[in-house]
Amino acid sequence: MRGALVVLHRWCGLFIAGFLFVAGLTGAVIAWDHELDEWVNPQLFQAASGVTQTPLAPLELARRAEAADPRLRVSFVPLALEPGHTAMLGVAARIDPATGAPYPLGFNQLAMDPATGLAQGWRQWGRISLSREHLLPFLYKLHYTMHIPKAWDIEWGVWLMGVVSAVWIVDCLVALWISFPHARSWRKSFAFRLRQGGAKLNFDLHRSGGVWVWGLLLMLAVTSVSLNLGNQVMRPLVSVFSPLTPPPFQMRAGSRERERADPLLNREQAIAAAEAEGRRRGWSAPAGSLFYAQRFGIYGVAFFTPDNDRDDNGMGNEVLYLDGDTGAIVGDKVPGHGSAGDVFMQAQLPLHSGRILGTPGRVAMSAMGVLVAMLSVTGVVIWVRKRRARRAAEWAAQA
Repeated sequence: MRGALVVLHRWCGLFIAGFLFVAGLTGAVIAWDHELDEWVNPQLFQAASGVTQTPLAPLELARRAEAADPRLRVSFVPLALEPGHTAMLGVAARIDPATGAPYPLGFNQLAMDPATGLAQGWRQWGRISLSREHLLPFLYKLHYTMHIPKAWDIEWGVWLMGVVSAVWIVDCLVALWISFPHARSWRKSFAFRLRQGGAKLNFDLHRSGGVWVWGLLLMLAVTSVSLNLGNQVMRPLVSVFSPLTPPPFQMRAGSRERERADPLLNREQAIAAAEAEGRRRGWSAPAGSLFYAQRFGIYGVAFFTPDNDRDDNGMGNEVLYLDGDTGAIVGDKVPGHGSAGDVFMQAQLPLHSGRILGTPGRVAMSAMGVLVAMLSVTGVVIWVRKRRARRAAEWAAQA
């Protein structure tokens, strides 16, 4: 039995090692993606006009961006801006009536100077590029897709990393079993032979290093499956034990017709309707951002204060989803509320990123990223050493 599990661990580990090495190192970096992005790209985040001039309203900036380039529709607007910072708008291409396809914008983020209303910079989030503007988004997308392109409406990279994560779960369980061969020698599985170095230290780094943080490794593997294969694997599995509230984007199909048409409800009306519903529910935070999913015809309004736009200390912010034509509430996301299954699914990203524990959690996840990369390397080194030893033994026997 143990021999079979060792073989299973070996081949599972070899299959996932390269992917986890990349995912671990990129995860260690993107735990601080916003801070690093702003540091690397001040031209995208620091307003050229500074803090002395009176800023325009964010919705006015959105109108000016659309007037300056009729090919685009602003899909995301931050409703409260930090002093001296740009308004980073999300944009989506409108449909070209001549071709029936989206206009080739070449960018999906637009940095606007809030005082002048002029575009200060732009970029395509997720583009394969090591330029300073695209570096952090490139690493972020590399983390969960390996930048494998979409084809036949299938996100192959997302699927691949989801499968890798599922194999990782199996490997975590097998590795724990084989790490404790005897009840009387359990202490060895927590020890590091630092003075002996070489192969013995490499082995201890792999085995004992994994045992010490086994629970966190399993958590990262499970949350990775949830984030990459949530609809395909995790939600059906969780729904066996607890009912799940379907998100609004599963309740209606996306269509090109909605992409061609403007919503009947403008942004101001959508925000007013959402704020009225938020007051009715007793929410104290104001509307902090607005997005529009044009393929589905759905507005989303998130509620947060300007100093908590990323909710670095919890499960996320409240969000209301509205029909783009009628303003009717078609769904919501209220962290910590709903069925047990709903709360479990809400916790997946905060757990995976460490943000559920604030800055200490992000530090821990950054360290875990480096450790995952280390476990991948030491595992491959163990395999290479044993393979060489087996071959040497075979050659000696033949001689």
